[in-house]
Amino acid sequence: MKIESKKKIMSPLLIKLTLFLSVVGPGLVTANLDNDAGGIATYSLAGAQTGYRLMWILIPVTIALMMFQEMSARMGIVSGKGLADLIREKFGLRITFYSLFFLLFADLGNTMAEFAGIAAAGEIFGATRYLTVPICALLVWILVLKSDYKAIERIFIIGCSVFFTYIISGFMVGPNWGEVTLAIVNPDLHSITSKDLPIMVGLLGTSITPWMQFYIQSAVVEKGISTKHLWHSKIDVIAGCTLMLIVTFFIIICCAATIFHAGITNIHDAKDAAVALEPLAGKYASMLFGIGLFNASFFAAAILPLAASYYICQGMGWESGVDRTFKEAPHFFTIFTSMIVIGGAMTLIPGIDLFKILLYSQILNGLLIPIVILFIINLCNDPDIMGEYTNSPLQNFISYILVTLMFFLNIPMVYYTLR
Repeated sequence: MKIESKKKIMSPLLIKLTLFLSVVGPGLVTANLDNDAGGIATYSLAGAQTGYRLMWILIPVTIALMMFQEMSARMGIVSGKGLADLIREKFGLRITFYSLFFLLFADLGNTMAEFAGIAAAGEIFGATRYLTVPICALLVWILVLKSDYKAIERIFIIGCSVFFTYIISGFMVGPNWGEVTLAIVNPDLHSITSKDLPIMVGLLGTSITPWMQFYIQSAVVEKGISTKHLWHSKIDVIAGCTLMLIVTFFIIICCAATIFHAGITNIHDAKDAAVALEPLAGKYASMLFGIGLFNASFFAAAILPLAASYYICQGMGWESGVDRTFKEAPHFFTIFTSMIVIGGAMTLIPGIDLFKILLYSQILNGLLIPIVILFIINLCNDPDIMGEYTNSPLQNFISYILVTLMFFLNIPMVYYTLR
């Protein structure tokens, strides 16, 4: 009798867990693979140059990201269409074309940065970029072209688990946890100066990007999630963004507890941070940091071209999806292949200034994200698209405040980036 009662109790729990696991993926993957080479570089610089002082900013940024990701996922589940699809249908082909044209250039620049991250991570371990970049480009291409959506999502989720290397590194450097907690819970706002503004804007710009909104909506559509699983999708988004926040915290902690306290100022990117960690925290902490950089760059080099392929094809009304064959979706796979080839090849050109390419792509991202969010808010309030699942007045109020802040933050971002 006891065994039977346990089965009756456990059965509903197992059913709920099974349902959640069948839905989880898009939110977890999208948020965590946003911790790409550019993001890790920004977080490393934040820790190396400002210590723990600016960590608190990531909490409101993550809450904003949760809101926007939830809206995009909900819209994909309810409508069964991608974001670019809905923009084209409601606002017309011309607006869609110009929006996606500039977004494609930004994502191509970011893809180059991912391959530059792969090259930098390889050099940490003594491998030349002329070997690591072509091999990784080929592996990324094979991964997407030869797998279906479920297989790719499982691999991406495994990739997300590698980010725990930063958490391990954070404990290995032995930070003052009292200082860390105080900086997050009770930040000293009076200590912020104009010199901190570029990093503050960078933390926002690398955490909320346009491609994320297009990718998560395309992912939930291709996964086939239904409206009865909306709550599970929300949990997926919240869990993904929370894990991203934790990983980001530990990247900053790694650099703040070592490089910042040592007074080292010649840190310009994630590779410099990884190399600087070795004499300060030991070779294992440095190696784990380098492994995390390679993992982030490799998977982002797959997901950025994939996101671009989704939104270009949806915006132009072409067939798309990794579950389709090349014959069924030729434009989708051609765009994906082209971005991989161009992004990898540009990284190998001697003398090319990838840093400037990354900067200008970040400017484009920063200028485009408020526009993309306005598209999302408008579409999420359209009853013809969303039915009973439109935004609440509170969601709209908070969303418009956040978009306004983004517009105002774009001004100093463009100014400091061009400087």
